[in-house]
Amino acid sequence: MPPVFRKKTFSAPRQPVAVIGAGIAGIAAAARLAVAGHAVTVFEAAPTFGGKMHQFALPGGYRFDAGPSLFTLPQLVDDIFRLAGRTPADYFRYERLDPITHYFFADGTRLRAWADADQFAKEVEAKLGTPAAAVATFLKRAGRAYDATAGTFLHKSLHKAGTYFSPETLKAVAALPQLGLLGTMHQRHASAFGHDPRLVQLFDRYATYNGSDPYQAPATLSMIPHLEHGIGAFYPEGGIYAIAESLTKLALEFGVKFRYNEPVEEIIVAENRVTGLRTAQDVYDFAQVVSNMDVVPTYRRLLPRQPAPERTLAQPRSSSALIFYWGIAREFPELDLHNIFFSADYQREFQAIFQEKTVADDVTVYVNITSKKTPTDAPAGHENWFVMVNVPHDQGQDWDALTRQTRAAVLRKLHQALGTDVEPLIAAEKVWTPPGIAADTSSFGGALYGSSSNNALAAFLRHPNFSGRLEGLYFCGGSVHPGGGIPLCLLSAKIVASLIDS
Repeated sequence: MPPVFRKKTFSAPRQPVAVIGAGIAGIAAAARLAVAGHAVTVFEAAPTFGGKMHQFALPGGYRFDAGPSLFTLPQLVDDIFRLAGRTPADYFRYERLDPITHYFFADGTRLRAWADADQFAKEVEAKLGTPAAAVATFLKRAGRAYDATAGTFLHKSLHKAGTYFSPETLKAVAALPQLGLLGTMHQRHASAFGHDPRLVQLFDRYATYNGSDPYQAPATLSMIPHLEHGIGAFYPEGGIYAIAESLTKLALEFGVKFRYNEPVEEIIVAENRVTGLRTAQDVYDFAQVVSNMDVVPTYRRLLPRQPAPERTLAQPRSSSALIFYWGIAREFPELDLHNIFFSADYQREFQAIFQEKTVADDVTVYVNITSKKTPTDAPAGHENWFVMVNVPHDQGQDWDALTRQTRAAVLRKLHQALGTDVEPLIAAEKVWTPPGIAADTSSFGGALYGSSSNNALAAFLRHPNFSGRLEGLYFCGGSVHPGGGIPLCLLSAKIVASLIDS
């Protein structure tokens, strides 16, 4: 039974709020606002919650988390339960991963990424020859960069003047040059580890955490490894879906109403302020609306008669994903929860994605196997493989042909690395393509993270968490500040809740 809590009281009634979309940011925003005393209604086009963070099963007893698979900064989930006066572990439990990832390089080298930075540095020295001290120095610098900047650039709105006049912000900006973060991610990594392209490739891959290209993305993103090796990577009990499930439970306890199978058709505006929503079922009065839908369809579909911020909407999109969900009729003890099989030419891979808008012949393959942690996710002696390749967002490519080509490339790579022909072991299969992601989640072009971070000003060019023209309209989720991925989506919800109650 949940512990007794005392609901906060307020001197004035809080306005009702509508949230469009029950993705993780929408759920988190709804929970935060309900705890603060608002009556919240969430409108969701799908029959259930989760957005990209949903789950499904394939015949034969295989369960899958459909979208996100890596979990960092779990305190951002715990904070919402604490805000509500609840004990987080009564709703949501997780374990720290160690090792975090198994890496398989094109030359046959294998390496484990340990959670402890010093242990990881020793592993790199033993397997790749790079001195452990060089790796430790790099990770410590990444930690200092994160500590100096996260409080300003991730936890606050970048589109409010007050953010830039705080001592914390001035300190963060002043620290950037000393941290050596100018240039691109790849330049930063090549400078640190240029004698070993494998280690450069390992750190370059962190650009994919927000759908970007390490050969274009700013070196500030080189702080991302700190999330894993400084803070830790985690696995929720029951899988990633448990994050959405637990927060939805909390939201319901605080009176949030979820209206499933009811897509919003229009945000109603009068005299430059929001007045409500229209769905096929009814018209609803709301003076405060939070859109967790991708910002592009929010304007194009829901605000067709309102001027749109065209410069913001035209920002280059992030990468998407081609995902194969395979029920595998065998266990592979050499694999773990997270596994990366690298391509031989990383630069060519990103050139194909971002310049040529296609998929390279040789691709990097990510395999996530939750049955390693939750055995009931697959039958005994079997495994559930979430097999993902980074690809461009949908711009009308021939995805049937690209899917066949990429599936064959993935199977070749796995066969080479594991010494086993995987294809005959596939007992169940489902595929999610960029057009499918777009259709299922309203992500423009199936881009997983909204706009990319492929220039130094990308963070400032993301859509803000509020409308500068329409009073009462707010935005959360991966297509707006501070970006995509579970932690940043949770932070966008925190920012929106603070804006509404400021």
